[in-house]
Amino acid sequence: MRSIWKGALTFGLVNVPVKVYSATEDHDVSLHQVHAADGGRIRYQRICEIDGEVVPYSDIDKAYDDGERTVVLTSDDFAALPSERSREIEVVEFVPTEQIDLLTLDKAYYLEPDSKSPKAYVLLRQTLEQTDRTAIVRFALRQKTRLAALRVRGDVLVLQTLLWADEVREASFPVLDEPVKISSKELELSASLVDSFSSDFDPTEFTDDYQKELRTLIEAKLDKGEAFDTTETFGEKADAEGGEVIDLMAALRASVEKSRAARSGSDPAKKDAGADTGSAPAKKKPAKKKAS
Repeated sequence: MRSIWKGALTFGLVNVPVKVYSATEDHDVSLHQVHAADGGRIRYQRICEIDGEVVPYSDIDKAYDDGERTVVLTSDDFAALPSERSREIEVVEFVPTEQIDLLTLDKAYYLEPDSKSPKAYVLLRQTLEQTDRTAIVRFALRQKTRLAALRVRGDVLVLQTLLWADEVREASFPVLDEPVKISSKELELSASLVDSFSSDFDPTEFTDDYQKELRTLIEAKLDKGEAFDTTETFGEKADAEGGEVIDLMAALRASVEKSRAARSGSDPAKKDAGADTGSAPAKKKPAKKKAS
């Protein structure tokens, strides 16, 4: 793992230097968008609405629009904010763990001691364990002030960001205001059903069936030869940065023809010969090359 942030946990006069690591990762299969007709890669470009030019990410700032006026905020503006300059994770209070509403839990991070001696780190960890409390902390990360719960997981301190109170919607369903009569027999049967499903939770016993089936589908298509050459179809980074469009389109069409021929069992050589003599089916004209 690679740390994403460095700072110090502070509570009272105790200072605990730490490194912050993302505690979770996405296991979903990464998919691209392609043109259904020919398999060509669909790419998004950042286009300026004034001059119509593609804008490099390094030249992009953020802005606030109130409906009538727009204020541009540069990276220097954000860096100048006091909260953004702070490298402290400040403990503001210790609360009973059961008071943390699970609905407010957000992103989780591991904290690693960032000093020669982990004594202060271990002291805080053991204090949380002994008192059965969760520390509520406040810090700035990625241009946002964060509220988080600091708790113990094994031997490691875990920082779990919390949603702010005004980010949690109130649930109001009029139908639940109507009186409902539940008989003791219904409640008894329901409790019996719960008891029949009772178990100790082990997350390793559960798998993401959708992603598993998706990977199986992808492997099956690869085994059947239903795939394009990635370099020919999507192009290389150099092509995206100003290579010849006509060369990429030619490679794309050749790759599509080769794949179609393989699936139909026809001889691709004959198709190539037909294309040379003009006997191939009519194709759309390639897009005209833009003037440089």
